[in-house]
Amino acid sequence: MRLTWRTSQLELTEPLRISRSVMARRDAVWVAIEHGGLRGYGEAVSSDYLGLPTRRIERCLEESRPGLERFPEPETALAEFGRGTAAPEDLPAGVRGAIEAALLDLVGNRAGEPVHRLLGTDLPPAAATARTIGIVAPVPAAVQAARLSMSGFTVLKVKAGSADPAQDLARVEAVRTGAPDARLLLDPNGAWTEGQALDLLPRFAALGVEAVEQPVAPGRPEVLARVAKNSPIPVIADEDAVSYEDALRLAGQVHGFNIKLAKCGGVSVALRIVEALRGSGTEVMLGCLTASSLGIAPAVHLADRARWVDLDGHLLLADDPWTGIGGADGTVRTSGRAGLGVRPSPDGSAAPNAGGRQAVAR
Repeated sequence: MRLTWRTSQLELTEPLRISRSVMARRDAVWVAIEHGGLRGYGEAVSSDYLGLPTRRIERCLEESRPGLERFPEPETALAEFGRGTAAPEDLPAGVRGAIEAALLDLVGNRAGEPVHRLLGTDLPPAAATARTIGIVAPVPAAVQAARLSMSGFTVLKVKAGSADPAQDLARVEAVRTGAPDARLLLDPNGAWTEGQALDLLPRFAALGVEAVEQPVAPGRPEVLARVAKNSPIPVIADEDAVSYEDALRLAGQVHGFNIKLAKCGGVSVALRIVEALRGSGTEVMLGCLTASSLGIAPAVHLADRARWVDLDGHLLLADDPWTGIGGADGTVRTSGRAGLGVRPSPDGSAAPNAGGRQAVAR
């Protein structure tokens, strides 16, 4: 097998403001694994918050190459990844997930089967995805909500965490006005204190908010559990929901656990988390970072396992270099093609030899 990668930049259609930052662009590192004339692809995206700059991703891929290329075929490598024995223990989750995604894509291509069938789901998964509205003024929030509703979105996620909570309430009220039939999720990204959360959540519930992600700062799961116990709406762990160990810790303590493949380490870890939560009273949300369709695709193949689906990262981009999971009509779906089912967009910007920094094969 042969591992290569290429780095490119993803530009957002407009900057996304959340409680802790504003993002307008990020790097994407496209991983390719080749064997027997076929390729599989995966994506790792840079993240300052997760401590994963582009150079670290590239360095980790370089360090992982000898160990990966020693396997005689991708099926063996994928099985070892599932057992946690094919990658260094300190390999960042985002890099691990990208390599595993490329292996899944390659194994699926070799078998002529879509990834969801490799994972035990016969029918192609499809799910209504939430669409994010950032921290903006009420009028543009209402306009966005109306436009998204007309496009087919039935679930909208509203970012919160403004310095003045009244602005958050006004934004949610405006979104409700613009899309009166939409299901609403709220995400303060850990901006509130416990007292603020307990004061504000009933007010958001009165506006029709269905659930809230990480209302309080991460790092004290017992506080999140107390808020969940006293909240009038479901509380979903996000920043506190990273690893399999976090799932064991939070199972039964919160209403939802947001699985992001770039945080937990990929599909095999995500499936272990799903099993750990089963029957605990804590349901699954599938989330994502801002990424291309290639980066979002592995989670789409798991969409049938989640109560809440928030896989809109590719929809925030000015130009998505990959295609194959839909979403512009409010529903993400697998394509039915072998592997992950994604392909470079027609403009060719994601083609293996187009632009960007290219890894030097050895």
